[in-house]
Amino acid sequence: QVQLVESGGGLVQAGGSLRLSCAASGQTIGTNVMGWFRQAPGKERDFVAGISWSGGTTYYADFVKGRFTISRDNAKNTVYLQMNSLKPEDTAVYYCAARKEYTTLISRVDSEYSYWGQGTQVTVSS
Repeated sequence: QVQLVESGGGLVQAGGSLRLSCAASGQTIGTNVMGWFRQAPGKERDFVAGISWSGGTTYYADFVKGRFTISRDNAKNTVYLQMNSLKPEDTAVYYCAARKEYTTLISRVDSEYSYWGQGTQVTVSS
């Protein structure tokens, strides 16, 4: 069983940057596809970015391409989301998620992720 804990959220001005971290415990995540999702108030949870086991393959939602970067350090059992050029519309709770072990597809569908963190709030002021 994987436990995920996000950190790094906060309040930032538009144009600023934040780096989110997702620390895993309970087992190594070296064979888990990892993803970041976000949910704004009153809206559905959206896929933000996903990364393969090795980190060699990444996918992004169109609305973050060129601004956000997902990465992972399997030795530290941690996944990151570097967020640059933040916009007010990026305000949301950001969740880290892991697919079941040995699953290879980087899914954009939240129901296909088995493990979730509690979320971290990101607020971007204009």
